[in-house]
Amino acid sequence: MLFKEFCEYLKGLEVTSERLRMISILAKLFKELSPEELQKATYLLLGELWPDWTGYPELGVAEKMCLEALSRASGIPKSELEKMFKRLGDIGRVAELAMQKKRLAALVAQQLTITDVYDSLAKAARATGPGSQDLKIRILTGLFLSASPIEAKYIARIVLGTMRLGIQEMTILDGLAQAFFGTKEKRPIIESAFNKYPDIGFIARITAEKGEDGLKQIRAKPGVPIRPMLAERLSSPSEILMKIGGEGIAEYKYDGERAQIHKTENEKIIIYSRRLENITNQYPDVVKAIKEAVQGETFIVEGEIVCVDPDTGELRPFQELMHRKRKYDIARAMQEYPVKVFLFDCLYLNGEELLEKPYPKRREILESIVKTTDIVELAKAKFVKNSDELEEFMLKAVEDGCEGVVVKSLSNDAIYEAGARGWKWIKYKRDYKSEMMDTVDLVVVGAFHGRGRRSGTYGALLVATYNPQRDMFESVCKLGVVLLTHN
Repeated sequence: MLFKEFCEYLKGLEVTSERLRMISILAKLFKELSPEELQKATYLLLGELWPDWTGYPELGVAEKMCLEALSRASGIPKSELEKMFKRLGDIGRVAELAMQKKRLAALVAQQLTITDVYDSLAKAARATGPGSQDLKIRILTGLFLSASPIEAKYIARIVLGTMRLGIQEMTILDGLAQAFFGTKEKRPIIESAFNKYPDIGFIARITAEKGEDGLKQIRAKPGVPIRPMLAERLSSPSEILMKIGGEGIAEYKYDGERAQIHKTENEKIIIYSRRLENITNQYPDVVKAIKEAVQGETFIVEGEIVCVDPDTGELRPFQELMHRKRKYDIARAMQEYPVKVFLFDCLYLNGEELLEKPYPKRREILESIVKTTDIVELAKAKFVKNSDELEEFMLKAVEDGCEGVVVKSLSNDAIYEAGARGWKWIKYKRDYKSEMMDTVDLVVVGAFHGRGRRSGTYGALLVATYNPQRDMFESVCKLGVVLLTHN
């Protein structure tokens, strides 16, 4: 498909906010693409070239580099384009206007295809080392020289990852279901595969080429992160127990970074964050400890990485762990901010996917393969069957430096629901409880511009309390603004 035709679909998506209309546009587009084009188009729709977890390089093009390429392609001074960008705030609109006012003519006219644009951007992303920035700019300049104004608009937005289409991965899955299965009601079939293999382009291609049978054959695989299961939240112990059948296992809710830890067939340890980012390089100590503590040829286990005090061993808050998020001097960070890993689930072991097994069985398997060390432990857990036991355990968790507890169902249907937030897991934290003993008098001292539905009004208020000793107002917190609509 010509990229110009693709851009017409993007334009249609941009001007509508109706979800059903968006799905219809996507379905029509998807049916017109070959499987190879479909894979690349789904990435471009999200303003990306591949999933973050793959470890492939990002495009690495900032606004100034994009404007430089536009300047070279259009003949318009970069300073003029910068003023335009400052005024419009949309790189796509700047590119569109620049190519309408283009002062240079392309020596060779070329009609771009989806594959041309994707492959050129992928080549730019892979450029590294001396001269890589200039190569990226030259590649972008070549694309802009061949682009019409509308093509330049969306190329620029793809480059900076600001598509402004109002669609996310789930909308694309709806479009795929509509295109290849005739109804978006079959999205769960595609979503189930996507939760196990969160690569939107790969899933789109499998859907087009192999249909339902191909999707159902997709299994969890070490080296490919599984979209994490999430917990609901409640503030009443009795209500929590009622939701999960009267009894359950309460686990400490540690104040750290959730980690999905994989051991692949080549014995490589990979750590993914809750957002499926590869964070292995931040935790070489965890990699070494997991190799020693967890038995198995291949596995996927989940846990929480928590910062600990190097002198006392006490758990430190999540903010301390953020010092580990650095590219350089990791050895020093390991000494200053040592960590522990508290494992709480096993999703895959020695070639077998465990997602469909109930939680008690997965916990049993986890316990059988973990050897406690100075760094690796099992998450502290307790069987609870009444409100008093749950409340007591939650308070003990808080006393030990945790946020609270996660209460997990023991039922046979308590499977690992990848990518879902459900009532099989329920968070119970102290800050969910409303226990203020008195009202407080606060005054509004500032406001923040609203976004989205609150655009054009205030999104939040900054409130303060008066300190008579210092004779000044001291800020306390932000308050969200509730929008009231009148019929």
